[in-house]
Amino acid sequence: MKHAAGTLAFIARFVVLGLAAAFVISLAWPDVGHRLRERFGVAPTANTESVSSASAPARTSGPISYADAVAKAAPSVVNIYANKMVTEQAVQMYTDPVLQRLFGGRPAGPAYKRREQSLGSGVIVLQGYVLTNNHVIANADDIQVLLYDGRVAKATLVGADVETDLAVLKIDAGNLPVIHIADHRPTRTGDVVLAIGNPLGLNQTVTMGIVSAIGRQLSSSSPEDFVQTDAAINLGNSGGALVNTDGELVGINTLLIGKAANAEGISFAIPVASAKRVLDQIIDTGHVVRGWMGADYTFVPVAADSGLPAAARGAQVTDIYPGGPAATAGIQPHDILLRIGSQDIVDPADLRKHEAALKPGSKVEVSGLRNGAPFHTEIILAQRPPTTPTASLDS
Repeated sequence: MKHAAGTLAFIARFVVLGLAAAFVISLAWPDVGHRLRERFGVAPTANTESVSSASAPARTSGPISYADAVAKAAPSVVNIYANKMVTEQAVQMYTDPVLQRLFGGRPAGPAYKRREQSLGSGVIVLQGYVLTNNHVIANADDIQVLLYDGRVAKATLVGADVETDLAVLKIDAGNLPVIHIADHRPTRTGDVVLAIGNPLGLNQTVTMGIVSAIGRQLSSSSPEDFVQTDAAINLGNSGGALVNTDGELVGINTLLIGKAANAEGISFAIPVASAKRVLDQIIDTGHVVRGWMGADYTFVPVAADSGLPAAARGAQVTDIYPGGPAATAGIQPHDILLRIGSQDIVDPADLRKHEAALKPGSKVEVSGLRNGAPFHTEIILAQRPPTTPTASLDS
């Protein structure tokens, strides 16, 4: 009996000593248990996993690298070399300062022609079709496309749209890597984006930034809006891809506001939804057709003490084009338009989008307020006339 009691006391002292030693070791080397389990192939328990995950630092939402997105999108981005003949005239300056200030100079010898090459970028959006900026290939008599794999293809112009500054090229080449288009979720302010293009002739270059704003209106009369980004883009990026972190196309780079305007990090891209609408129409018909009411609009003025929300819905008519659809329908300046067809009008940009989406010749009901009283009228839309091109990224 005494012998058994002594054995139990010895075992108890040994267990207590072992536990104390384990406690000291765990304080000195906290991960020794995890290493021993890995050494002997013992799976951790559920409680151990939960404690381990709870103590691990929280992972940020952004990836460590965007290499996968670039690898996915870059093969679809091409370099464009547009060549054209330009006529120039040598000029001899007047020596008299007054004549030089008034006339500059006089022709010196016959005019001569020289070949001029403009650099740009493009995106393969369909098998055989490349989307780029209109100003990159405008008036070009020879367009060459350098593919990602080193092949060179001659391109022909399918059609162009001055208003969005987009052009569609056709190239005769097989096995082209078509870019993935982001259509499962909308682009949001704050999204990380990558600009891929041919800046300054440096070939495939990638820069990163965020979406600074969406729905930017660069012209009060244009129905198109733009994505603003601070991703660094330069001359030659025109027509290149703006992609998200999944390597999907969200826009076509087209315009920057440079340091000459005391601006930095302000550039614009055509949203992919607008670019796709233009692409589809050009492939189907060779040109883009938009509806037009023949009026200009502005925001509805709201007095600060009116009690109404600052962003009141609707659009106020500022000007009517003589002989246009709006003039024929009796629309007047200062009318507030609230509804077009079955769509409520949110603001002037929203009205221009609805107007442009309708086919010329279609009849649509417009309703609103005139001097505070409701009115309704029907307008037969005309085709939107050509507009002045938007200033480009390379201008």
